[in-house]
Amino acid sequence: MFGMGFTEILFVAVIAIIFLGPDKLPEAMVQIAKFFKSFKKTVSDAKSTFEQEIHINELKEEALSYKRTLDSDISGFKNSLSNPIDDLNEALSDLEEKKADDSYKRNQIQTEMTEKKPKESTEKKKTKSKKKKKNTAEDKS
Repeated sequence: MFGMGFTEILFVAVIAIIFLGPDKLPEAMVQIAKFFKSFKKTVSDAKSTFEQEIHINELKEEALSYKRTLDSDISGFKNSLSNPIDDLNEALSDLEEKKADDSYKRNQIQTEMTEKKPKESTEKKKTKSKKKKKNTAEDKS
């Protein structure tokens, strides 16, 4: 005990008997035993608390590693989801551009048609008036 041999313990006991005397020695031994018992209990409590803290730290590290793994998996999943959405948005913008081009072409064709119609209608009126003149000339003769 504490690196003391039997002779050292016997020597301490003899000195204790001399100083304390036979009346106080049993009471002093009880107090020393209580001190060692409380010291041993305190050390075991500290040891168990330390082991619990180590176990908690290990659990924290394990939980953090799981969290990192989940975060990387979730970010990969988000990236895979964003790509189809981007593709759909791009296709939608392409369709809108094509629709705008088609409506522009349609408007151009309509304006060309409306520009040609008055010319055609004036030409038709001229031909109709010529036909009427011919018809009236033929009717007169």
